[in-house]
Amino acid sequence: MALRREQTKRIMVGKLAVGGGAPVSVQTMTNTLTSDAAATIRQIRAFEQAGCDIVRLSVPDEASLKALPAIRRAVALPLIADIHFNHRLAIGAIEAGCDGVRINPGNIGGPENVREVARAAIAHGAAIRVGSNLGSVRRELLATHDNVTAIVESALDNVKLLEDLGVANIKVALKSSDVLETLQAYRRFAQLSDWPLHVGVTEAGTLFSGLIRSSVGIGALLLEGLGDTVRISLSDDPLKEVLAARTLLEALDLRHDLIHVIACPTCARSCGDVAGIAREVEAAVANLKANLTVAVMGCIVNGPGEARHADLGVACEKNGAMLFKHGEPVRRITTTEIVSTLLTEIEKETSL
Repeated sequence: MALRREQTKRIMVGKLAVGGGAPVSVQTMTNTLTSDAAATIRQIRAFEQAGCDIVRLSVPDEASLKALPAIRRAVALPLIADIHFNHRLAIGAIEAGCDGVRINPGNIGGPENVREVARAAIAHGAAIRVGSNLGSVRRELLATHDNVTAIVESALDNVKLLEDLGVANIKVALKSSDVLETLQAYRRFAQLSDWPLHVGVTEAGTLFSGLIRSSVGIGALLLEGLGDTVRISLSDDPLKEVLAARTLLEALDLRHDLIHVIACPTCARSCGDVAGIAREVEAAVANLKANLTVAVMGCIVNGPGEARHADLGVACEKNGAMLFKHGEPVRRITTTEIVSTLLTEIEKETSL
């Protein structure tokens, strides 16, 4: 069953359509020094291979700004420059070819500075992402409002400022490290504005806690039809952010370009290293783009019976496994053949 999605305005981030019914896009952020163009280019290319759609990179100084033209020439993905405090860096990033900038209009020096950034964005067709994070909301708003209201009011004020300046490519993010505050902020903003939303939970944490907190927050919003781009923020390798976001979108039937490896939780009936096999197969196919479900099951009870919906899989036995396709047994294979056989069968399925 397809999810109903709230209709937002469609904007362009480079050549990528965002909002207005376009597919939900996956975003991550580089953690290299942007001034190190070679390292940043390598990382962005890895993101692209992993299925990322948009990349944000921090531009904290002139050295980073000078590296942007080389980075822009070397990569195909849309680039969003993350800017704080210095509006001239935002203008420079746009002129260097970035497809958008992420700014908090409240911390780049007043309306005239915002006006200059807006002029540059309009002239170059760049998008502006308004980032309304609890940590960057104006103190006077926090002093007179609860956190959720402060986040939403800050976003609305900044969006109106950009609208009045004629900016037509606006994307909005409203974030708190508190999942429930984040949910309330997005819901309230979506009732008041139809600009596309970038959804995420800021400062989500390390891999385990970050995945859980982000999946709860982002998943809840997506189930309500809210969200045009997503980022699962992790204090870990950003490549894991990409795979996690793709997996979440696949679970909600919002994308169909991921090989989904499922495995049983194992019990006393289990034969073979179910978790090890599943991890090895999952790692080998992580960058492949295909709508395929592969099952690694610990016994004949779970597979092919309970995994009959899988396109292919194995049910482990004492000295090997039964290979099955679409719920039907195909042949027995030895323990040492399990991974290689699955990868061969996946290749056959994806090349059809």
